[in-house]
Amino acid sequence: MFVWGPALCALIIGFIIGTRFKSNHIYTLSSFIIVLIVAFLFANGVGQFPYYNDFGFSTPFLFGVIGLLLGKFIFDR
Repeated sequence: MFVWGPALCALIIGFIIGTRFKSNHIYTLSSFIIVLIVAFLFANGVGQFPYYNDFGFSTPFLFGVIGLLLGKFIFDR
């Protein structure tokens, strides 16, 4: 069963932090794809929190990175 609490909290915190990024022209679509791939590999290495048996990777960490990128895309400064 998927635990929504930590994942949504990480998404919200990641979104808030993502809105604080300043615009920089070195960020391209390919760099965001690389960030997602590296974040997935890192989340797989970290593993899930104890007593959570939904996936083999850390879903709060992955949702935090997704929130970070969403905040960056929506509120591009």
